[in-house]
Amino acid sequence: MKNIYSNIYKPNLANLKKAKKNIENNNVISIPTETVYGLAGNAYSDESAKKIFKLKKRPNYNPLIVHFKNLKDAKKDIILTENFIKLYKVFCPGPITFILKKNPRSKISSFVTAGKKTVAIRFPKHKVARKLLDLLNTPLAAPSANISSKLSPTSADDVVDEFKNKIKFVLDGGKCKIGIESTIVDLTHKPKVLRPGIITPKKISKILNLKVKIASNEKKIKSPGQLKLHYSPGIPIKMNAKKFSKNEAIIVFGKKFRINKNQFNLSKNGNLIEAANNLYKIMRKIKNSSFKSIAISKIPNIGIGLAINDRLKKASNKWIVFLLK
Repeated sequence: MKNIYSNIYKPNLANLKKAKKNIENNNVISIPTETVYGLAGNAYSDESAKKIFKLKKRPNYNPLIVHFKNLKDAKKDIILTENFIKLYKVFCPGPITFILKKNPRSKISSFVTAGKKTVAIRFPKHKVARKLLDLLNTPLAAPSANISSKLSPTSADDVVDEFKNKIKFVLDGGKCKIGIESTIVDLTHKPKVLRPGIITPKKISKILNLKVKIASNEKKIKSPGQLKLHYSPGIPIKMNAKKFSKNEAIIVFGKKFRINKNQFNLSKNGNLIEAANNLYKIMRKIKNSSFKSIAISKIPNIGIGLAINDRLKKASNKWIVFLLK
């Protein structure tokens, strides 16, 4: 997609300083991370938080993730736990978000945390996000740069596709390396995964030396990704499909499928990491075409396949056309 709005900026020092100025003025910009692109604002500012919610059309009870450069910067806003320190040492910076109790003296806006006594934090690995955090004196509230319930963006062009010129400043950090959102682990009580990602429950369990499962049927919204409808391309999705219509987009996985004009292969080599990276790119391409529905072949529900199926299940919820067992 050609950008006609001239709101995409190279991440050189001059533009990073402009991004810093925007954040200090409580404006909302878009930044790259290793997972997906985010809408970023000053996490200590009510004004910035309100702008993020308004741009995303996001329910105000759905909290935002706060991005820090390092543990030293985060300590004053959170209550540390032993399990958090263990996971931080292994996986940070990286694609994992922690739900922790908020320090009562924290300056994080109550709008960011949706008025809760907990806060979702992470430490992004993308060099552009980290360079910007280096320049700032505040953490960044940064949910995915999409309209609430819609597809997450994995490139600067995707952000423009989503918001057009409503976002005046987009830092271009290239295509996201991972391509799906961070794993979210709740550490406020017994550890549990609220949103699967590339860091799997198995990997978390190994570090903590205890069984960590994906939470199911959580009623309380503690973090992003818990709403029933999410990551949607806006057309019906049929999961675990075995039969395909000529008029629908077909998403497949593995070598056994032949490519035709209606067919999109997440990974012809059967690589789940590659499949995760291609998921939103392919779904956005389909969204911007003339297809009226999507049929998806079975994706292995192991490793990062857990995250892929989580995203597809939530994307298809509105249409109630599951073929899940």
